Amino acid sequence: MIQWMHALSKSWVATLLMGGLALSFVLWGIGDVFQGGTSNSVAVVGGTEVTQGAFSRAYRNMIRNQGAQMGTEITPEMAQKMGLGQVALQQMVSRTALDNVATDLGLTTSDAAVAEDVRTMSAFRGASGQFDRATFQQAIQNAGYTEQQFLEEMREDKTRTQLTDAVEANFILPDAYAQGLFLYINERRAADYVVLGPDAAGTIAPPTDKQLEDYVKADASRYSTPEYRDAEYAVITPADVAGQINVTDAQIKQQYEAMKDTYVVPEKRDVQQIEFKTEAEARAARQKIDSGTSFEQLATQRGLKPADISLGTLTEAGLPDPVRAKAIFALPLNQVSQPLKTAFGSWVLARATKIEPGSSRTLEQATPEIRKTLQDQLSQAKLVDAVNVYSDARNSGDDLAQAAKKAGMRVEHLKAVDSAGLAPDGTRSSAPADPEFLSALFTAEVGEDGDPFNSKLGNFYVIHVNGVTPPKLKPLDQVRDAAVAAWTAGQRSKVLSDKAKALAAQATKDKSLDAIAKSLGVAVQHSPALSRQTNDAVFSAELVQDVFNAAPGGVVWGPEGMTGNFVIARVSGIAHPPLNPNDPGYAQGAAQLSRAVAGDFTISLSNAARDRQGVKVNQQLVNSTIGAGGY
Repeated sequence: MIQWMHALSKSWVATLLMGGLALSFVLWGIGDVFQGGTSNSVAVVGGTEVTQGAFSRAYRNMIRNQGAQMGTEITPEMAQKMGLGQVALQQMVSRTALDNVATDLGLTTSDAAVAEDVRTMSAFRGASGQFDRATFQQAIQNAGYTEQQFLEEMREDKTRTQLTDAVEANFILPDAYAQGLFLYINERRAADYVVLGPDAAGTIAPPTDKQLEDYVKADASRYSTPEYRDAEYAVITPADVAGQINVTDAQIKQQYEAMKDTYVVPEKRDVQQIEFKTEAEARAARQKIDSGTSFEQLATQRGLKPADISLGTLTEAGLPDPVRAKAIFALPLNQVSQPLKTAFGSWVLARATKIEPGSSRTLEQATPEIRKTLQDQLSQAKLVDAVNVYSDARNSGDDLAQAAKKAGMRVEHLKAVDSAGLAPDGTRSSAPADPEFLSALFTAEVGEDGDPFNSKLGNFYVIHVNGVTPPKLKPLDQVRDAAVAAWTAGQRSKVLSDKAKALAAQATKDKSLDAIAKSLGVAVQHSPALSRQTNDAVFSAELVQDVFNAAPGGVVWGPEGMTGNFVIARVSGIAHPPLNPNDPGYAQGAAQLSRAVAGDFTISLSNAARDRQGVKVNQQLVNSTIGAGGY
């Protein structure tokens, strides 16, 4: 039952979040967009600036996180199509608005509290399991932060959490609302439907040159050359410092001893035992076992519950009595022991209901793995040191090339590279074959050094963009075939859409799909049970929404999945699940939903704060930062 709450929190609340943010952007209006382009801030919330550098870092990290969630690398083009730039900007504006509220209320976070959070974050633990400064430096460099920037953002996050916790504390959704939402999300519908395929559109006449020119101009970004960038960059890789790394046998042994629990894992057993006061009682019980009484039956006869006889999952060393422990760990799975005397003078019958075999790797066996781990750690530490030398030199006034030389970094130059790493002739450029480098190249500020960052490949980069060649509309003859195909597909879709609308009106009048199916020469098909989350090859999310908005017997129409076909559907059945407020799963789900709705209060506070404080967006700088002509 809890799935309905998961589904609701992922759809309804998330929709409120993104819908509310997107709407607020629309409501700001043209008057709240910078008319110039000279400011170094992508937005101003109240009197607080959102800098281009901070936005660029947030955008890069969002691309990286989204790619990790999807299991693929997100290219700049993909990021633009997904609207990640807009999402990153909206999030930063909302956080800044809440930060301003927290400041007005006098909320703050001490240095000690920030330091404690940093020390306890699992991402900053080294091989010993404790906070490791080199790991910390590598992680924040990887995310594009200097230490000062990261600590300040940690402070802001922790202070903001004080505010949001106060807003969301102790909210409980009333039962009537929870029950209504349960019925809403778990409603199921069935529909009869017919599919309107491409043949129903007939022959589409080809476009005239004027129509094609207008079509290409209206969708210029699709038929333009990509943006090209000229840049120089400093780079240092693990291979560059490999010769400086020497892992000794003593270091390997020390690491092995520190991580011995990883390499020597003892056998574990789930142990049960029944206790007796005397040996005679224990032997009598053992005879019952021999006669066919099960261990469970014996426990029941003595008034014991499963929890009363379970010792939990133990290692042999975890049993306080070595003699008894040795006997229990010698038993085959589920075999009952002979009577065993405990250290306290009582007697037990015991068995192991689950056995987790142990494993053991000697120092010699673990050495190759440990050597590589230490080499990687020491290599990254060397790279972090080099980047720190670079940063110190730049802060002292050295230019990129001078600072890179002091740090032992190489400087490379790029001419006319697009976001896929290609030159204008379509061949591979000399840009690193590293998706994160290309992403950073196209989010970097023009004319300024970007912050050093660490890619997943372990390389550190600093990028300076020297110039940008904006996209340019390609000649019509160069894009004619692709444009004609796209124009024709659009016209066909319009014809099918108009026809589906007319046929749906006819089916509504007939109160049946039979007549329109016969006119099309197709059969009426029947859907499986549809939920509000259905989005499959036939029933697109848009069509499903219409099905659930229709009355019983109502007729709707819409696109079929991703095929370009259209579907005309008639609601044939509606079902609601049984509702049991006493179900523990329901109670757990209701609590989860209460937390989600409480989070919506924070969204409302953020929206109100933005409206009160006022927000201005430098759209030109936003577009430049994400490498787009717009969202």
